[in-house]
Amino acid sequence: MIIESPRFPPLLSGEIVPPHTDPFDKAVSRAIAGVDSGTIFYSEAVDTLRAALVLAPETPLEEAIQAVYVAQIGLAESLGALAPPEVPVQFQWPDRIKVNGALCGSVRFAADVSDPKETPNWLVIGIVVPFTHPGGEPGETPDQTCLYEEGCVEIMPMALLESWSKHTLLWLTYFLDSGFERVHNEWRPRCDTIGKRIEEPRAGLFVGLDEKGRMLLRQDVMTETVSLIDYAEHL
Repeated sequence: MIIESPRFPPLLSGEIVPPHTDPFDKAVSRAIAGVDSGTIFYSEAVDTLRAALVLAPETPLEEAIQAVYVAQIGLAESLGALAPPEVPVQFQWPDRIKVNGALCGSVRFAADVSDPKETPNWLVIGIVVPFTHPGGEPGETPDQTCLYEEGCVEIMPMALLESWSKHTLLWLTYFLDSGFERVHNEWRPRCDTIGKRIEEPRAGLFVGLDEKGRMLLRQDVMTETVSLIDYAEHL
């Protein structure tokens, strides 16, 4: 089977990782070594799209981490462009992607700092999107799905990667030019748990996001903020 290499937009470049290598781990190790910002590491596996983008933020982590929402929007728009029009794509805070109401992938993220006020040298944001079920029979896990089960049989992983890179770069431009508000306005309608009581990642009423992208979680009369930073991978 011939796999066409994805074409990345200007400012972004791609690097294939060997089979059985996690692109996210590779991106982190290369980021530590000083790889160029805008490099996307990816696997050519056909059952699951795994890719990770290295960024070099120029703002404190509490602002830079908002790029995670940008990557989610990029993925939702890519699926919207490539999938059948009746397939809804939604978010579950902090890191899950849902297709037709069932979990269908996630984002991952890590930085070299954890202090919200400190500017990271690098931020890595990864995506994982299953095209086929990793194991078991479809229907055994009704809260989880894959793209092929949702009628997205025409989508190829490399085509989705190429589209994700373009949509993510576009929204990164919006984010850098006009801040979080535009990103927030695009992200919010796609999150189907805002205004509802949730159990994960913490129990409470999910009120929404504040101006810094932190979750507003109401418990009785108290409302607390929960940052994406708490869900970064500490390597």
